[in-house]
Amino acid sequence: MLLIQLSAGQGPDECCLAVAKVLRELQCEAKRHACDLQLIESEPASRVGTFKSVLLSVETINGGDEEQLTWLNSWEGSLQWICESPYRHRYPRKNWFIGLSLFRLEENADDDIIRFETCRASGPGGQHVNKTDSAVRATHLASGISVKVQSERSQFANRKLARLLVQQKLRAREQEKQLQQKGQRRQLHFELERGRPTLIFKGIDFRRI
Repeated sequence: MLLIQLSAGQGPDECCLAVAKVLRELQCEAKRHACDLQLIESEPASRVGTFKSVLLSVETINGGDEEQLTWLNSWEGSLQWICESPYRHRYPRKNWFIGLSLFRLEENADDDIIRFETCRASGPGGQHVNKTDSAVRATHLASGISVKVQSERSQFANRKLARLLVQQKLRAREQEKQLQQKGQRRQLHFELERGRPTLIFKGIDFRRI
């Protein structure tokens, strides 16, 4: 299993639209590679249907080989969208950048530093969502970082995803600390590289080139 983080950084509305377009592309790619892509978290932008950031989980379907996830390696990094602004008429800027980061699950992580608790799922879903204690809360004892996961149907799957989310948050905290030590106080997903894109898309129809 992997976590995928898409971020518009400090980019304008056009970058937030690019995040939504990349999300749709990833959903199509995941189907072609027999992978299951799930939305974990999202931060909506000011315009409907656009996002400042999105966090996804992806894993192979029916226990497929982890090699099925290697297609994602070509997506990691800075993604460029070349297009006239769909929001600002005759705006001179035509290059928009977003970031895509991958967080890999470390299977050998020590569970003894993470406390797992089962609880009833909550939220939309009526009575069915509350029938079993399938939701999992994971707490990293040293840092106090805690996450609750109920997106999967089984307790085992939620436990696995919860551990991955804790690792991702720990890594993001460590990277943020390193940025602060360098005098850069902005959050990690604000630090987008504007050059040397991993992938380039062009036009309002988002053609990959």
